[in-house]
Amino acid sequence: MKLIRFGEAGKEKTGVIINDKRYDTSAFGEDYNEQFFETDGLNRLSAFLKDNNNLAQVNEDVRLGSPIGRPSKIVCIGLNYVDHAKETNATPPPEPVIFMKSTTAIVGPNDNIMIPKYSVKTDWEVELAIVIGKKASYVDEAEAMDYVAGYVLHNDVSEREFQIERSGTWDKGKGCDTFAPIGPFVATTDEIKDPGNLHLWLKLNGETIQDGTTANFIFNIPFVIAYTSKFMTLLPGDIISTGTPAGVGLGMKPPLYLKPGDVIELGIDGLGTSTQKLVAYSK
Repeated sequence: MKLIRFGEAGKEKTGVIINDKRYDTSAFGEDYNEQFFETDGLNRLSAFLKDNNNLAQVNEDVRLGSPIGRPSKIVCIGLNYVDHAKETNATPPPEPVIFMKSTTAIVGPNDNIMIPKYSVKTDWEVELAIVIGKKASYVDEAEAMDYVAGYVLHNDVSEREFQIERSGTWDKGKGCDTFAPIGPFVATTDEIKDPGNLHLWLKLNGETIQDGTTANFIFNIPFVIAYTSKFMTLLPGDIISTGTPAGVGLGMKPPLYLKPGDVIELGIDGLGTSTQKLVAYSK
């Protein structure tokens, strides 16, 4: 299945994509959130779809929101591609780098990205994100994939001065408002045969800037889930974003950062594409 949420920001309805067409599942009566995943929501939704084959179609021009209702947390893995570590002059880590991204950063896949007040180094990162399907704590790597509900496209927008030059952890450069465009849809695991071998890319103003593959992970998905679950309990609906390949603005010579009017397009095999326009800060 491919899960979507659509409509006005903060008032999204649920839906699905079937044969490339969007359908309204709000009659199902639940949001795609922690409770949904925790209570076998995917199987219940599948049964609902079999019994309701006359769903209203959603127009293509209707806004898409994040396909996941606000999760308890977004966990991110840093420096998970060798080429990205090298371009930022970082040593590939012996263990996964973990940081958190605020849930208030979440926006729809095609919503604007707002450059923060006082920002001078706003950057981009196309990433494959994992959606957790059931409570995970001290998970064995061999069983880790049993905890995955699906996958989703994520732009891990980053303010590099806040992240690197302002002391402390990376989190302050990662969780600004609008810094987590997610979607267009969550693809369940049956839709993605090999998440460890997916092409992902990003264009800035029409020029391809990132062009990579998840085959170049330093730490693969089962390891990342098992490792993360040793340090925190992962709840249903939580998101783990798995890192970005080379091609970020920080790694260019000279570095290149985003400005109002720039347009980012990004995509991953099987997970669709998204487009965001950069706008200046406003209240």
